[in-house]
Amino acid sequence: MKEAGNNFQELANFIWSVADLLRGPYRPPQYERVMLPMTVLRRFDCVLESTKAEVVKRFHQLEGGKVRNIDPILNKVAGGGEDLGFHNHSELDFRRLKGDPDHMGRHLTRYMDGFSENVRKIFERFEFDKEIEKLEEANRLYLVVAKFAEIDLHPGRVDNITMGLIFEDLIRRFNEAANETAGDHFTPREVIRLMVNLLLEPDSHMLTTEGVIATVCDPACGTGGMLSEAQNWIRQHNEGARVLVYGQDYNPRSYAVAASDLLIKGHKGNSRIEFGNTLTDDKFPGERFDYLLANPPFGVDWKAEQKEISKRSSFRGYTGKLPRVNDGA
Repeated sequence: MKEAGNNFQELANFIWSVADLLRGPYRPPQYERVMLPMTVLRRFDCVLESTKAEVVKRFHQLEGGKVRNIDPILNKVAGGGEDLGFHNHSELDFRRLKGDPDHMGRHLTRYMDGFSENVRKIFERFEFDKEIEKLEEANRLYLVVAKFAEIDLHPGRVDNITMGLIFEDLIRRFNEAANETAGDHFTPREVIRLMVNLLLEPDSHMLTTEGVIATVCDPACGTGGMLSEAQNWIRQHNEGARVLVYGQDYNPRSYAVAASDLLIKGHKGNSRIEFGNTLTDDKFPGERFDYLLANPPFGVDWKAEQKEISKRSSFRGYTGKLPRVNDGA
C-alpha cells in the first residue's frame, strides 16, 4: 500500500490489519497503546522527509556550539525556511529503521529522541517507550515498523480532516474491542458538524468580515475533532480568518493525538492543547473565548474530583447546586 490517497476507510482498515501483528502479546483492547503512537509517529516522519538531510546537516553544525536552544533554528530548517514548529535531527527515519531489524528497539528510541522537545513531550503521554520494549521482546517491533513504512501519511496525500476520521475510526474499533462506548473518547463527525453549524451560523455575518480573529475552546477535546471542524467551518466561509483553538483532555493518548494534530497543522503561538482534568486542573484559568463547544463524558462519574471541588466556595464562580456525582458532564 505505497500510496495512501484520501480514502480514510481504506487507510483505517490497513492500520487495523497491522494491529493483527500484536495478537498474542496484546489483547485487542490494548492495541491502541501501539497503533495510535505509531500512526502519529509515521505522520511526523512523512512531514519531515523532504528536509531531513538539511536538518541533520545543520544539527551537526550546531552540536556542541554556543547556542543552547537549537530547536527554533532546526524547526525553521525543517520548514524550508519557515518555522515548522518541530523537527527531528536523527539520521534515522522509517526507511532507514527497516535496514537493521536486529537492533530495532535501540534505533527507534534513538530516532524518537531526535525530535524537538515539544514532540518528545507528546510521546511521553503515549508512554510509548514501554511498548517498544514489549514489542521487541515479543519479536513484533520490526514487523510493525516495516508495515507502517509502507504507507504515506503526508498531509499532501492525507489531509487533516481525513487523518482525524482515521483516528476516530481506530478509536471506535479499540473501544468496541474493549466493550466500551467510543463516545467517551470522540464524537461522530456528523454530530460535530451539526453542533458547529448551530453554534457558528448565527454569527456568519461577523465571521466573514476581513481580519476577523476567532477563539474556540473545547474543555473535553478528546482527539480534537470539534476544534478541527469549527476551524474548518470558519475558514471555508473566510479564508483570511485567524482561528485560535484551545483544548484540554485528561486521557493521555487522546491528548497526544490532538496535540500532534495541532503541530502538524502549523498552529504556533496562542493555540494550545493541554493535558489535565478540566474539573480540577483548568489549564486556561481566567481566559475567555468567543466560542465553547464540547461533548463531555456523559454518564462518567466525578467521585474522584468531588472531594477537591467540594472544598471550594464556588465552582468557577458558580455557587448553585452542582449536578449529581454520577454524571461528570
